[in-house]
Amino acid sequence: MKSVFNPPSVRKPFGHYNHGVMVPPGASLLVTSGQLGIRPDDSIPADVSGQAELCFEAIKAILDEAGMSFADVIRISAFVTKREDFGPYMAVRDRYTMDPKPVSTLIVVGGFTRPEFLVEVEVTAAKVF
Repeated sequence: MKSVFNPPSVRKPFGHYNHGVMVPPGASLLVTSGQLGIRPDDSIPADVSGQAELCFEAIKAILDEAGMSFADVIRISAFVTKREDFGPYMAVRDRYTMDPKPVSTLIVVGGFTRPEFLVEVEVTAAKVF
């Protein structure tokens, strides 16, 4: 079982995540590359919510192939190009994450490899098989 850590001496998390997550010895780790909001046919939604949905669906497929699910995700790192996209991104993230919530970092960046990309998401998952 995962253990979560939110010490009372640290400000409560801003959203639906935990400050620390520890996995038991012997857990297998899966680390994904950053996933972008692009479909297999190379089409890209114009909004951050649509792109975030594609990012999390790609991560779901990777987790499935590894015999894992979002219940096994312990860390999410996400990058958006606009501060005003925090809310829409977090709404999508919160639909996919499960309890206990993973740790999460969200950073505003200047851009990605193509200007139409608005969000990129990577995760670390851990599971005892």
